[in-house]
Amino acid sequence: MSDKSILASILCSAMILGSLGASVHAQTPSSCKGTHAGAKGAPLFSPPLASVVTGTRRVQFYSAPNLHCPINGVFVVPKDELVTYAQTRDGWSSVMYANPTTGNNVSGWVRSARLKQAGTVGPKQ
Repeated sequence: MSDKSILASILCSAMILGSLGASVHAQTPSSCKGTHAGAKGAPLFSPPLASVVTGTRRVQFYSAPNLHCPINGVFVVPKDELVTYAQTRDGWSSVMYANPTTGNNVSGWVRSARLKQAGTVGPKQ
C-alpha cells in the first residue's frame, strides 16, 4: 500500500469518526428530560422490584436513560439495594435508592445490566 493510500484511509476514517462525534456532542440538556418511568418506552413494574447492585465498581445515576445525562456525584456501590420501578428495552432501569444511614433517597436511571432482581417490593403475606 502506498503512502498516499494510507494517508487517504486515515483521513477518511477521521472524517467518519468526526461526524459521529459531532452527533454525540450535539445532544443538549433537553435530551436529559426524555423518557420517564411509566411511559410507553419504560413500562412500570407492578409491584416494583427489589434489586441489588452487582459487580465490583460503583454505578452512576443518570437523570434520564441517556449516557449524556449523569447526575454528578450520585452513584451506588455493589450490594446496595434499590427499588426498580421501570425498565427500557435498551437496558436502563428507573430506580430509587434510600440511604440506610442518612435516610436520604435519590431517584434516577441506572444501567440494568448491573442490577440483580431480589424479588418484589411490598407487604409480605
